[in-house]
Amino acid sequence: MSAAPKSRLGRGLGGLIAAGKPTALIAPPSPATPPSAPATVAPGYLEIAVHLIEPSPYQARRDIPAEQLGELAESIRSEGLLQPIVVRKHGEKFQLIAGERRWRAFQQLKIKTIPARIVQASNASSAALGLIENLQREGLNAIEEAHGYASLIRDFDLTQETAAERVGKGRASVANSLRLLSLEGELQGFVAKNLLSVGHAKVLLGVEDSARRALIARRVIEEGLSVRSTEKLAQSAKASDGSPSTKPAKRGLTPKDAATVAGIEKKLTSHLGARVALLHSPKKGRIVIEYRGNEDLQRLLEKLGVEA
Repeated sequence: MSAAPKSRLGRGLGGLIAAGKPTALIAPPSPATPPSAPATVAPGYLEIAVHLIEPSPYQARRDIPAEQLGELAESIRSEGLLQPIVVRKHGEKFQLIAGERRWRAFQQLKIKTIPARIVQASNASSAALGLIENLQREGLNAIEEAHGYASLIRDFDLTQETAAERVGKGRASVANSLRLLSLEGELQGFVAKNLLSVGHAKVLLGVEDSARRALIARRVIEEGLSVRSTEKLAQSAKASDGSPSTKPAKRGLTPKDAATVAGIEKKLTSHLGARVALLHSPKKGRIVIEYRGNEDLQRLLEKLGVEA
């Protein structure tokens, strides 16, 4: 078994902390601190036992693909940790503010301690900091970002304008993001998996009938339609509203069908170790498998028993 990698502290955390306006760092432990407590490794940073850290209840990121986590773990194994995680004291433990993927990678590598910066932050500041960190790293899909804003507004009684200020975004940007949550769960899933762009989603929001909206979304994915083509479909749908011959309700999935599709997606994702979307209708369907680069494609082909 190879030795655990040494951690290296990186840059860029200062601006993140300033953005959320937390207060001072918690002082390092005194010499009288019990051996099980974290030990000081650098001014402002502590080496904290991984098992003493718990995830944030305000984490906007809902899905951490296994392949991405594996890639990060291998990077940490070979290069070390380039930037410490950020935590706050929470009872006898520490609660993550930023760095859940790094923390989980350390767990995967079975490394017992991780460099961390400890800040004093309110619940609202903690949630805002975690969202800012993910936005800066572009670690969230559009739906996760929207849920992050919704959480700030809902959990801390903020206005859209105040929430936007907290994360350094324009109010219109936050408002447009929140509109995505008006889409049905199936369509939100398409956006989250990058099968539909935010531009496509904005067009679909203009289609009032949910069944028709779902049909257009599936057609966009199946035919690889552009946003402009989607706009034409949406305009055509509005023009034909009320015509019995064009009502698509019977072609939609029943709740039972939708649950079955979701279950199959979950099983395929687990089996292949990659995100899988099942685009199903009573007459035809399509399976979309996401991969990251040539090596991941080769891994999937081997898993499927296909020779390149």
